[in-house]
Amino acid sequence: MEVILNINNKDVKVNISPEDYLVDTLREIGNYSVKRGCDTGSCGLCSVLIDEKPTLSCSYLTVRALGSKILTIEGIEEKAREFAEILSAEGAEQCGFCSPGFIITVIAMKKELNNPSDEEIKEYLAGNLCRCTGYMGQLRAVQKYLGGE
Repeated sequence: MEVILNINNKDVKVNISPEDYLVDTLREIGNYSVKRGCDTGSCGLCSVLIDEKPTLSCSYLTVRALGSKILTIEGIEEKAREFAEILSAEGAEQCGFCSPGFIITVIAMKKELNNPSDEEIKEYLAGNLCRCTGYMGQLRAVQKYLGGE
């Protein structure tokens, strides 16, 4: 069926089936920052913002997103670049495969939490896995981005 999705502040016509997952729909139309990782909603690689909330698109049916505002890294490049520079400066950027989902989640956290503790940051990011780094550099980068340092 043909539907219209609001992706990165643009209405986009897409053909979907009722069983299509949002990760596949987004990748089919060129949003390659959204990655397929675990297919179980455990790794965070597929994270996008739906109505400003971080959402795992590998376990979210595309039809559920009708009428919602979907944002990927491609739609928030300036904010993403700002945090990515901090990640790099803190030595937390390695291969970059997990970065889009991680950055999406951190941007959502900045809007949602006010002056979070280290434990609150860790809890918020618990679903974002990175195979390259230890998480200390990422934690320093998040603290700096949120204004904690």
